[in-house]
Amino acid sequence: MRDVTFGQYYPVDSPVHKCDPRTKILFLILYIVAVFSAKNFFGLGACAFAFLIITLCSSVPIGSIFRSVRGVVFLLLFTAILNLFFYSGGEPLVKWGIIEISKEGIYYTVFLAARLILLVMGSSLLTLTTTPVSLTDGIESLLYPLKLVRFPVHELALIMSIALRFIPILSDETARIMNAQRARGADFETGGIIKRVKAVVPVLIPLLISAFRRADELGDAMDARCYSGSKVRTKYKKLRFGWRDAFACLFGVALLTAVLLFRAYFAHVV
Repeated sequence: MRDVTFGQYYPVDSPVHKCDPRTKILFLILYIVAVFSAKNFFGLGACAFAFLIITLCSSVPIGSIFRSVRGVVFLLLFTAILNLFFYSGGEPLVKWGIIEISKEGIYYTVFLAARLILLVMGSSLLTLTTTPVSLTDGIESLLYPLKLVRFPVHELALIMSIALRFIPILSDETARIMNAQRARGADFETGGIIKRVKAVVPVLIPLLISAFRRADELGDAMDARCYSGSKVRTKYKKLRFGWRDAFACLFGVALLTAVLLFRAYFAHVV
């Protein structure tokens, strides 16, 4: 649980950290669209190359980003098994009952796994290079037009910021509770899947109690400081676009354009 990187901020002086949070959010949206638009490994290769460049510019250790993949290992394996054994199409290499393994199935499985890994690492890099406060300000600024229809933009941004802050806190709390349960003889690593699920139940109950207690304390602290939502609130820091932001936006548009070109000109290439 201590290896969870999503929601954690890595403080370092880099060009990516200095970019406007709105720019990083928009670039992430373009990046996600590019990853989903890729229909072959040429497109995914372009996304991976862009991600590598941004990672090098951010000065964030690559190990911290790869640790974010651990949280989706189960989903990754589950999706890979389903696509590998039940993908229909192509000449089967191995056939056993209703289960077939074909060359196309293997290709599709590897392709989906690479797409999922790129999505998770890209989202993790955003939180590693952006503080929760800046991320909240960026989301609120981008959603500002919705205020015209009386949508609670500030409250929504605040909820997302608090959720990001609570991810590492709850991860540490989970590790603390599990260590306390191990000291009392609990076993989380041996036995079948049913036994492991039963062993997790004593962890979930105190974790939920702790989460509700922290939420109640946070609400009391906000009330004690006379927090009133978005009414007549001012900003200590004003968000401003700079040359880095313009370059990042052009880079995101170029990435999406390259992926669409690869999709069009290499439609029949695997």
